[in-house]
Amino acid sequence: MPASQTKSNPVADSIETAADRVAELNEKTAERVAELNEKAVENGKKASTAYLETYEKAVIQFADGYEKAAGATRIEWLTTVAATQADFAREVTKAYTSAARELVAR
Repeated sequence: MPASQTKSNPVADSIETAADRVAELNEKTAERVAELNEKAVENGKKASTAYLETYEKAVIQFADGYEKAAGATRIEWLTTVAATQADFAREVTKAYTSAARELVAR
């Protein structure tokens, strides 16, 4: 047999084929995991945004109700204190949700 010719080794060929197939499957799996990770991050951002909107609306509605209830007493100092507390709650909530939205957007 000439030196330039080599015998085909079926075992070595099978191992090489299997290794190539495993490498291909690993690559496809890595791509799929990356896609799923991107979708999970996107869905997490959507859920966070929905939570923040709901939270902000709930606190503002509560503050509005608190202020109206205090106003119904017709006691001036109580109405003033309740209005101040309600305004504070609204401002803190707006600042909190605004900062949280910036973090979610990143």
